[in-house]
Amino acid sequence: MSKKKPLILITNDDGITAPGIRALISVMNEIGDVLVVAPDSPQSAKGHAITISETLYCDKITIDADAPQEEYSCSGTPVDCVKMATHEILKRKPDLCVSGVNHGSNAAINVIYSGTMSAAVEAGIEGIPAIGFSLLDYSMQANFEPCKKYIKEIVEQVLANGLQKGVVLNVNIPKLEASEIKGVKICRQANAHWEEEFDKRVSPMGREYYWLTGKFVNEDKGEDTDEWALSQGYVSVVPTQFDLTAHHYIQELNSWEFNKKQ
Repeated sequence: MSKKKPLILITNDDGITAPGIRALISVMNEIGDVLVVAPDSPQSAKGHAITISETLYCDKITIDADAPQEEYSCSGTPVDCVKMATHEILKRKPDLCVSGVNHGSNAAINVIYSGTMSAAVEAGIEGIPAIGFSLLDYSMQANFEPCKKYIKEIVEQVLANGLQKGVVLNVNIPKLEASEIKGVKICRQANAHWEEEFDKRVSPMGREYYWLTGKFVNEDKGEDTDEWALSQGYVSVVPTQFDLTAHHYIQELNSWEFNKKQ
């Protein structure tokens, strides 16, 4: 008896025609049966946003007539795409959700803002094992070939071993040739942040407007972080949870005055 192929849901935040998601589709077609539900336009840095005050559209489309996957273009956010797939399109829960490949880093604090990772987190909330993939190259001409080996390896490991409930994987891949990538490192999220500024300008009509700018600051010197691994030529894999409770601080809060009996 032949083994049944896993059902794999694919989404992203750069849009359904972005080179990153097309590369991801090609790898997933080697592993399972693929459904793509992705935004019809770029949705980067949308985080976990959902559409509640506008109409959502989700249209079946064909981008590559010779490829086996089924594809839908959605007017909403990456999280909307996962919700639409799981509640409206699919007849059963997928075995895996993969999001990406994102054009640019989602390491360190970037995970908070990432539409790519928020889609993976939403799948995790739905009880679906999920992985977000990112390449440290913002160009639409980025070379995704060196990524494919590692994407396939990580996906196959997740399908074989599963993921703990409440955990999704944040995978970042350095911008290197295949021969230069040293391997995979399991990491923690680096303690880093953005120092932001606004570039203030004035329109020809005299109205002030702003562009968000800033610089990324990593003060974490640990050699177990995603930023360190990437700087050393490794693929970083960070197990990421969506329970935001600071469990270590509960005991401290319970010692405060408002928790004492009157």
